[in-house]
Amino acid sequence: MDISIIIVNYKGWKALDECLESIDSISSKTFSFEVIIVDNFSNDGQFPVFKHKYSKFTFIENTGNNGFSNGCNFGASIATGNHFLFLNPDTKLTLEALETLLQTAISHPEIGIVSCLQINENNVFYKQTNLFPALGRFFGISRALFRKLNKPKLEKRFNTTTDLFYPDWVTGAVIFISRNWFDKIKGWNEDYWLYFEDVDLCKKVADLGGKIAVTRKATIFHQHGGASRINVKTKALTKTEVIISKHVYISNQFSTGIQIYLQSLLILGVLLEKILLSIISLFLFFIPKLKVNRLMLKNLTVYYFNALQKQTWISPRAMNYLKTNA
Repeated sequence: MDISIIIVNYKGWKALDECLESIDSISSKTFSFEVIIVDNFSNDGQFPVFKHKYSKFTFIENTGNNGFSNGCNFGASIATGNHFLFLNPDTKLTLEALETLLQTAISHPEIGIVSCLQINENNVFYKQTNLFPALGRFFGISRALFRKLNKPKLEKRFNTTTDLFYPDWVTGAVIFISRNWFDKIKGWNEDYWLYFEDVDLCKKVADLGGKIAVTRKATIFHQHGGASRINVKTKALTKTEVIISKHVYISNQFSTGIQIYLQSLLILGVLLEKILLSIISLFLFFIPKLKVNRLMLKNLTVYYFNALQKQTWISPRAMNYLKTNA
């Protein structure tokens, strides 16, 4: 098998249906591919329905909502392809895009991960000029200042007319990687439950000398948003996990001294912001969005207490946490 397309789903059935329909229409005489859908235990009765509807695809049910990294690794563990395409369920694939990703990876062995252009429902292309978080550009203000001060250099790097350009990392929505590279970096890091796992994956490739590339020869539709933020409670959970994943990334990628500095700044900044917005939300209770901050403050308080008690930054939802604390 040339390509294993691996899709991790959690209650995103409507988007997944459109994604699988787009893949179902793809037929190629030049390469072979399989499709593996890992459902992170949506437990809503739709799994057998989709398994029957798309019977030529492989459906596997996870033991729980074990996170994106775990779902990707689970899918890869049964895949037979020489290359893996990790694809979000809210995307639509074409033959041309799949063929371009494969040919780019084969003809450029120096590339560890290749992605492509992504366009949303408003015909707007996603910005793909991502830089690795670093000491001088980890937080929003410092990151904006860094980009402003280095604008000519960054424009030269990304505003080329070549078929390929090279950001530091690409989103996990579309990641094409060879089995060889995947094994070399030991797959996705299951310290992460959701968010920053794609940054970590690309960093591992880069640390081993591989390039991260985006090809302009292919475009994939990617609908932003979706099932991860369907209500206030879910939104608070996912936004909390963004912050938790930042803590995990800091603990995995920086030296001890820099870790202490960044972790302290992150905790202080987040708590001050959430306390202030929580107080405001008590007076402006008629604005539902502000309630998210109260829920996030509660979630983060529990997380920080647990981190202190267990001496780990890993999310309690992440598989590596559950394995350690089983």
